[in-house]
Amino acid sequence: MKKLPFLLVFLVGILPMALCQVAANQTASKDTANVVKAAPAKDRNMFGHRIPRGLTIYSDGLTDGYIMFVVPNSASVYLINRKGEVVHEWKSNYPVMGAYLTEDGSLIQNVVDPDFPVFAGGGETGRIQKISWDSKLLWDFEYANEKYHAHHDFTLMPNGNILAIAWEAKTAEEVLAAGRKPVLTPKAGLWPDKIVEIQPKGEYGGNIVWEWHMWDHLIQDYDRKKANFGKPAEHPELLDINVGDSLPPLISQDSLNILKAQGRARRNVTLDNRGSDVYHVNAIKYNAELDQIAFSSPELNEIFIIDHSTTTKEAASHKGGRWGKGGDFLYRWGNPQNYRQADSTARQLYHQHDVRWIEKGMPGEGNLLIFNNDIHNNKGKDLNYSAIYEITPPKDQKGNYVAEKGKPYGPENPVWTYVAPDTVSFYSSFISGAHRMKNGNTFINEGARGRFFEVTKEGKIVWEYLNPYRGDVRKPNGDPTPVLPMTYFQFRSTFIGSDHPAFANRKLTPVNPQPKPFVLPPLPVAQK
Repeated sequence: MKKLPFLLVFLVGILPMALCQVAANQTASKDTANVVKAAPAKDRNMFGHRIPRGLTIYSDGLTDGYIMFVVPNSASVYLINRKGEVVHEWKSNYPVMGAYLTEDGSLIQNVVDPDFPVFAGGGETGRIQKISWDSKLLWDFEYANEKYHAHHDFTLMPNGNILAIAWEAKTAEEVLAAGRKPVLTPKAGLWPDKIVEIQPKGEYGGNIVWEWHMWDHLIQDYDRKKANFGKPAEHPELLDINVGDSLPPLISQDSLNILKAQGRARRNVTLDNRGSDVYHVNAIKYNAELDQIAFSSPELNEIFIIDHSTTTKEAASHKGGRWGKGGDFLYRWGNPQNYRQADSTARQLYHQHDVRWIEKGMPGEGNLLIFNNDIHNNKGKDLNYSAIYEITPPKDQKGNYVAEKGKPYGPENPVWTYVAPDTVSFYSSFISGAHRMKNGNTFINEGARGRFFEVTKEGKIVWEYLNPYRGDVRKPNGDPTPVLPMTYFQFRSTFIGSDHPAFANRKLTPVNPQPKPFVLPPLPVAQK
């Protein structure tokens, strides 16, 4: 196993995302029409520096349970009780990005592979592991080389398999032949996303038993002599290869070297691959009842649903599977301008994260929850803000997702929204997530600040905790990882009820002594 000091490339990968906020250019969303807004502050502390941390709000009558989260810049996952006390720690050998608890108390987690090549899109992990309740490594699977790289998120299936997001490298020649505009094509080509189903095998192995590739479901009307030519407006089940952000502004090699020296550029970034991470899929969830997969692309400002009941061959085509559409999109929502069914005023999502179905038996079951990160407010006159959306995708009696011909997929508005009363105090322009609880409340992870809180249907906060912990994983040369700005950040945090099978016959008492909170160094006198 590789040594811990050589592990952390995670912050270098995600830091630029935190520093880059899209310029506001859109009117406030309809969901805030009835919200009384306070005058927005001139500045705000999105990363939660130098504010009280730990347990800040506690109410009587809370659902009994625990909160699981990753300690930033570390290989540890903590479980805390409702009083904010750490009751358990899982510890592995690589920095962790996200973790899911299984019924036997083990974790499936994605961790940062220390020597992954080529890719530089942020959220690079490359390795999925299983560790026991007492932190023994049970399975370690690397999915990272020059051609593909697992990143951001994965989801567990009832059969024990894992669905993971991964980039796959396409050369500039392949991309241009597929109909991409040259002005949108980096010299290194593109890294479109794929989804792979991994069947764990032994201690270090895994079989890929199913695949879906974004690359197989493209359309373009730029060049009729190239592949995928057609009319995007007539095929919302396909992705226009020319949508998404333009290439970043050109910079010199000297400037890039300075950014890398300052820790502000991803490890593998080059002048030629800036912009190659074209879709940046950041979340995935599986619905076993429907045998469908939902995923999120913040660069496209859309969420998508595809059919998993296909074979891999069918998933590369436009026919087959339970829903008859092969691997084409069954549903998409958030930005109908991408498929020419509306203009920018119909856009609903802004760099969103963590799409997931509300689980069966919970209020709103079957609906989708989305953390809408960076909503543009009042044509740039006010600060951007975040919101939680709950939406009900329109379906027919057979369960097919439907949209009227010539119109975008609905719904027109969410069925439930959480926005801070003053709009702007709840804000994380990246990462983050939310999920529904059995009591009907919603558990929210405000990622940049490392803030976890529970809100009622009416929007009242009944529990709040701000992560006070941070690890000390070093750079390969032994230098410390920069503390600012992402001091306490959290990609995911999860509320887990006390009746979860993993906790059966386990005494979850506060560890003694409690971990020591991280304290920021004092500000220089001139900044106080």
